[in-house]
Amino acid sequence: MLPSNNTNQSEPEVNTTVIVPVDLETPAKTGKPRNILFHFGVVGIVLATILIFMGQVPVQDSATVYDWLAQNTTSEFFLYMLGGFIAQMVDGALGMAYGLTSTTFLLTLGISPAAASASVHASEVFTSGASGLMHLKLKNVNRKLFASLLIPGVIGAGLGAYILSELESYNYIIKPLVASYTLVLGALIIIKAFRPNRSKLKEKLIAPLAVFGGFMDSVGGGGWGPIVSSTLIAGGHSPRFTIGSVNLAEFFIALASSITFFTMIGIHHWQIIAGLILGGVIAAPIAANLSKNLPVKGLMILVGILVILVSSRILYMALGS
Repeated sequence: MLPSNNTNQSEPEVNTTVIVPVDLETPAKTGKPRNILFHFGVVGIVLATILIFMGQVPVQDSATVYDWLAQNTTSEFFLYMLGGFIAQMVDGALGMAYGLTSTTFLLTLGISPAAASASVHASEVFTSGASGLMHLKLKNVNRKLFASLLIPGVIGAGLGAYILSELESYNYIIKPLVASYTLVLGALIIIKAFRPNRSKLKEKLIAPLAVFGGFMDSVGGGGWGPIVSSTLIAGGHSPRFTIGSVNLAEFFIALASSITFFTMIGIHHWQIIAGLILGGVIAAPIAANLSKNLPVKGLMILVGILVILVSSRILYMALGS
């Protein structure tokens, strides 16, 4: 007799459960109508703001386009274009430092800190608006992180712009202070190139970081990206969603600063603003292509050294006079 198989003997169960890692940085999937409302809301605000700014450009009714260009296209205009071009090249390669580079450049041309910061932030309304919309389209925005940065950053930016405008008559004091700030930022860029900070950032510190970043961005004409993006990425946040969220928030930071500056000191610097925007538009596609091949570490060191040298010159001239 053949031995019968024991059908009652249970075979060992195989655990087929798959553990799926959770990406805490990926934006949570919400209902489609809510997503569409968020996207259309942001796009509408950006486009409406840009149209309002363009409508404020002073153009005489009787003047032709040729006459207006002839009156406003001076040698200084091409210098402002150069500043916008250089700043956008740096920003396209590093993802930050547009405001820092352009403000430092304008200060060397003798522009007051308030006028320089107002012009830079007005131009950033266009550049950061376009950049933010692109990140939104590519789904690089974490809505929770964006919301955490938005209100505190706007408050800090408005406060910084107000204080700088109120103290415009004290340019002989403010200018060396701003130059000292940009000098420190230049040193931090070099340090970050060699030894990135790896300390963890607590979630509850994001709002104070946004207030500080917005405030210093308005006072110094730049610093939102170097301060906020660098700190968040060093604190363990995803570079993709950090850069996208910070870029989109930067539009509202620049808008808050610009509105405050224009309310306090008026709109008198369209030549600077137009030069920065035009130079940035020319540089944007070039920077996007070059950024794939440029050594980021070497460029960070070069930018840091350049900012330190220019800031030191401003300090020397301000203190010497």
